[in-house]
Amino acid sequence: MSKPTTIKDALARWEDRTKQEAVTALDIGLQFQYPPIEKMDATLSTLVECQKLSLSSNMIDKISGLAGMKNLRVLSLTRNYLKNLNGIEVLADNLEELWVSYNNIEKIKNIEAMKALKVFYISHNLVKDWSEVARMGVPPALSDITFVGNPLSENMDPAAFIAEAIRRLPNLKKLDGEPVIR
Repeated sequence: MSKPTTIKDALARWEDRTKQEAVTALDIGLQFQYPPIEKMDATLSTLVECQKLSLSSNMIDKISGLAGMKNLRVLSLTRNYLKNLNGIEVLADNLEELWVSYNNIEKIKNIEAMKALKVFYISHNLVKDWSEVARMGVPPALSDITFVGNPLSENMDPAAFIAEAIRRLPNLKKLDGEPVIR
């Protein structure tokens, strides 16, 4: 098997393709790398102007290297191998949207630190406990969540799940793409 693509190599390819400098770019897409990216590293912290970063459809199993990304508003890590959200807390003050659907996430403890988070897409993961859903009630601005495809919601009557999620998440305005009616 080939060596995985590094963040540095993926950024070089992105710069060649887009004719932009990554350090000044606002929107960077490093999804679908071949060979896939396996590790996020400190190279990402050089992307100080970046507001939207996509690392979707790779083989990343751990969040890291984001410390310098103070302008990042949207982070897409869908379709990777994440098991938790450790490492996301360095973006607590600025990240507004976190897309982590289609991973292997069971525990979401670090979501509690996310002060600016408004949108959290965590569908098709492994969340199975209401205690993890309760963590989504901590970020004060979080109002739009996708959760379909997790064992907790899949093992309940849909109406019962929706009612319970609304009860537990008072700031919720949208669940699984549908407006919340209280």
